[in-house]
Amino acid sequence: MKILSNLAQLLNANSVNIPNGTADQVIGIILNLTYLVSGIIAVIVVIAAGFKITTASDSATVSKARDSIIHAVIAIVIILSAFTVTHFIIGRF
Repeated sequence: MKILSNLAQLLNANSVNIPNGTADQVIGIILNLTYLVSGIIAVIVVIAAGFKITTASDSATVSKARDSIIHAVIAIVIILSAFTVTHFIIGRF
């Protein structure tokens, strides 16, 4: 145990570039990154399904693409709702 405490005293956060932050900040960064990636994926799905609708020749493909757009828009609404709720909760505490 003494070895670990000596090592901790020897290596402080500034000498090894360990970021200083609270748990709220770390959780906030992780959640924001998750929301960003999820939102980008949902927008890409909307764009890809839109191209599929414009180039489709049969009604089955158009129906699948339309369903993809609907699901992606629902995902965007869920992502924005989760973003709002988590920022409200993190801001409160």
